[in-house]
Amino acid sequence: MSAATTRKGILAGGNWIVDQVKMVDCYPQRETLANISSQSEGTGGSPYNILLNLAKLGAKIPLAGAGLVGQDAFGEYILNDLKRHKINARDIRVTPKAPTSYTDVMTEEDTGRRTFFHCRGANSLWDGKGLDFKKSRARMFHLGYLLLMDTIDGPDKKHGTRGAALLAAAQKAGLKTSIDCVSEDSNRFKKVVTPALAHTDYCIVNEYEAGMTTGFKIRLDDGSLDTVALRHAAGALLQLGVGELVVIHVPEGGFARTRGGQDFWQSSLKLPQKYIKGAAGAGDAFCTGVLLGIHEGWGTQRSLFTGVCAAAANLSDPTCTGGMKSLRTVLGLAKKYRPRPPLIEDQG
Repeated sequence: MSAATTRKGILAGGNWIVDQVKMVDCYPQRETLANISSQSEGTGGSPYNILLNLAKLGAKIPLAGAGLVGQDAFGEYILNDLKRHKINARDIRVTPKAPTSYTDVMTEEDTGRRTFFHCRGANSLWDGKGLDFKKSRARMFHLGYLLLMDTIDGPDKKHGTRGAALLAAAQKAGLKTSIDCVSEDSNRFKKVVTPALAHTDYCIVNEYEAGMTTGFKIRLDDGSLDTVALRHAAGALLQLGVGELVVIHVPEGGFARTRGGQDFWQSSLKLPQKYIKGAAGAGDAFCTGVLLGIHEGWGTQRSLFTGVCAAAANLSDPTCTGGMKSLRTVLGLAKKYRPRPPLIEDQG
């Protein structure tokens, strides 16, 4: 029996954030006012969102987190939340040197568009050094968000970045690896993301992040999706070192290309505007569905389908994980809200 089959579960490391989601009537110009109609508190950060989503989906696999929180109320909130959802927090350390990271998420009521004001906090100090992959029985290690962890994004003499070194250590210990990054408006993608790709089995990013890493413009000036550029970007990410699968998610759906060159497309669900309460965490919800499918060996098309259904569930709530339900309920959304017509014919 191979190590991949004896291993089970997902270990997710990276950003641990408390989101304070504020619903606003508009996004104001500088020195003008917007009205806050409601506020809710929820999960934020790639590992936090993904692990909570997996727990709410009812995934029957071990779930564990790794990272750093502050010695404060938000840190206690995160640790208590993980305990309540039976997520192993052994590798989440507490530090008095920085506050727990938080984000003020300003979400426009009419459109669901959101703007983030972020405090990096303890996440910026996490270096992953206390993480011993040899002691982990997890099948997969997910790291996110690259570009939002100062120390992890910092240089490493052998691997290029500390994040790349961490992924390499996970692979060496027998774990499959996956990454996600943040949609930062910068020129750091090639410097921070590219070194990690050589030690990544599954790269799951949105079209902006894929384009910034590879140099392809995936959105045309009129806002429509350039499906040719989308394919090229996926191929380029594989050429940069991704081992098995590249998945690029867009509001229109999800596209995947395998190491063997097979393409898959899954359209998103056609949701009425009144259904959408906020788009915060939609990408992480999609990533959750795909990772669950990969872990369970469901095949690429089914994994993408699970991803778009999970994203649809997420859109029903302004927080990042409040809309997630059982897997059966989530997949049932596709019967109520049919997928959009395909933009790309898959080759799978």
